[in-house]
Amino acid sequence: MRVALLVNPAARGGAHSRAAETAAERLRSRGVQTSVLSGGSATESSQLLRAAIEVGADAVAVAGGDGTVNLAIQEVAGRGIPLGIVPIGTGNDFAASLGLHELDVIAAADVIAAGRTRRVDLARVTRADASTAFYGSVLASGFDSRVNDRANGMRWPRGAARYNIAILVEFLALAGMPYEIEFVTPAGLVQTVTGDLVMATVGNGSSYGGGIPICPGADVADGLLDLVLVHPAGRLRLLRLLPRVYRGTHGTVAEVQMHRVRSVRLASPGVTAYADGDPIGPLPLTVDVVPGALTVFAPAT
Repeated sequence: MRVALLVNPAARGGAHSRAAETAAERLRSRGVQTSVLSGGSATESSQLLRAAIEVGADAVAVAGGDGTVNLAIQEVAGRGIPLGIVPIGTGNDFAASLGLHELDVIAAADVIAAGRTRRVDLARVTRADASTAFYGSVLASGFDSRVNDRANGMRWPRGAARYNIAILVEFLALAGMPYEIEFVTPAGLVQTVTGDLVMATVGNGSSYGGGIPICPGADVADGLLDLVLVHPAGRLRLLRLLPRVYRGTHGTVAEVQMHRVRSVRLASPGVTAYADGDPIGPLPLTVDVVPGALTVFAPAT
């Protein structure tokens, strides 16, 4: 097997780069031909990965977090080329949905070398200009996309703590935003929601922000998406909601609506959506599920 291993373009020369080299050495020791790719930017990394696939890479692996995984997803979606993940990023939510997030570098490389694969769904975003992109975990809009704006601008701390601080800071300016939402149920019925919302989230996977289970019932292999809507309430009440969000028990709160959907259109003026932790475009956007679009290397259990 010939594997192209993509390294986070922001990690060159750092601890993550060394972890990627460790993964590559482990794969080679298991008989896997491994080439390490690391561009100077996301665009260059995507170009390198595309070229590696064109010249015959049998599989793609990523050493990084959700953002770097997302780069690879754009290149392998629907092609049947297996994707492996060495979860060493700030956020590893898509890896968590696959049962990979607690693996160390060696164990994650061994999953790839073992060659066991499964098919999972992807969410597909269609923008207003008709361009499309895929994501694996969660699309956030409203309050949670503003949290992403703030968290991505913070240099410290790393990991989930950065998102926690960003949540608390953005909470001070919390306000409802006018939304128009239209979604298609599993039975094919079209339903609409209009009015002010604090946020609207669309999950293929269950978590974002380094493990926050915003869509606690989501399954990456069920052929559906999970839509979570939060209606405005007093700050004190929403503050009390936060611990339930971290526990994944917020679905029973009156201000929260959860729907299983096949597709959804989100519209709200001035709101930018984030997917897999990175901006994916301004609303309006349409999101639909593409069942079995991605082949991934998976652990035995």
